[in-house]
Amino acid sequence: MRELVLTEEHPHQLPLHVLAAIAVAVAILAVGATFGARLAVLMLIGGALGAVLYHAAFGFTGAWRVFISERRGRGLRAQMVMLAIAVVLFFPALSAGSLFGTPVSGYVAPIGVSVLVGAFLFGLGMQLGGGCASGTLFTVGGGNARMVITLVFFIIGSLIGTAHFSWWTSLPAFQPTSLVDVFGAGGGIAVSLLMFVGIAALTAVMEKRRHGQLEQAPRINTSSSQWLRGPWPLLYGAVALALLNFITLVLAGRPWGITSAFALWGAKGFEALGGDVSSWGYWQNPDNAAALKASVWSDVTTVMNVGIILGAGTAASLAGKFAPRFHIPLRSIIAAIIGGLLLGYGARLAFGCNIGAYFGGIASGSLHGWLWLVAAFAGNMLGVKLRPLFFSSPARPWVRSN
Repeated sequence: MRELVLTEEHPHQLPLHVLAAIAVAVAILAVGATFGARLAVLMLIGGALGAVLYHAAFGFTGAWRVFISERRGRGLRAQMVMLAIAVVLFFPALSAGSLFGTPVSGYVAPIGVSVLVGAFLFGLGMQLGGGCASGTLFTVGGGNARMVITLVFFIIGSLIGTAHFSWWTSLPAFQPTSLVDVFGAGGGIAVSLLMFVGIAALTAVMEKRRHGQLEQAPRINTSSSQWLRGPWPLLYGAVALALLNFITLVLAGRPWGITSAFALWGAKGFEALGGDVSSWGYWQNPDNAAALKASVWSDVTTVMNVGIILGAGTAASLAGKFAPRFHIPLRSIIAAIIGGLLLGYGARLAFGCNIGAYFGGIASGSLHGWLWLVAAFAGNMLGVKLRPLFFSSPARPWVRSN
């Protein structure tokens, strides 16, 4: 249920949503003035992603939990729609190698032990931490105080993962493989769409077997004011996320990602405390080494992540929902700490999270994205079984109440 939280504002104070919008505008202008228009626009895209995630309540963690515990698959089917739109847009561009004269490349990674273990740990962390990578950011922006704890330990876990990255990636693995390279753009799209339809059909069959019929989407008013205040239909969110990811590909030259910035933030913080990560294998990569030496605000993923938080905060303010609660049960705090560490560590091992490896990987045609899906889903199954040790609420909480 979405409950409207009414707040009494002082007559001489600006409304919270106006302050949030000003904060977004100032951040975008500051980034643009210092680091260029491209990064400013990418921060704006991040803000749009945050608003979409919040208003559509588009969570991966909640959708998977509900299917595992209740066999309700509406959220999973929405993810298949999102992925289907993405591959139709991405594959021709990736096959061509450029968009509007700008080189583009996908997230294609090796298929091996590190992905299998990392994705499983990430999936377990999703259920204990209360969110995935995108879910953590947009719920933090929406005012969820508990998710701040998850985010802090997500960053710490990411840093630890970079320390062990070389060992994990030395384990057995197959070479990176893309459906675009194997079948071409058209063939890759056909194969991917068949798999999406198969997954969607399987969820529908299992849901009907359990409940007799498919769950109906709640009726949502789609008036003009509703676009600002929310909520949005889940499928609208799926379409918007796919389109915004494609715009990211156009502007950044690669798909949307999240967790590489967490590793960078952790490394920057560790070095500020006197540590040195430059000798760690992960930071020997030329791109990672360059990011470590540069300003954190010149990092595309960082500015988009900040945009997501600010965009979700603005959306929550417009909806009258920004009302952080700081009374958090101890067991829930412990789950956030453990879950955050697993999320961060798992994401480094698996070459990404639910966005970079699952969404971005599958949209890039990478087989490691499909392996990530299977392993992370298995981790979620274990996480759902462990949740009662930490949470007294039922297994179907709304994503923002984790």
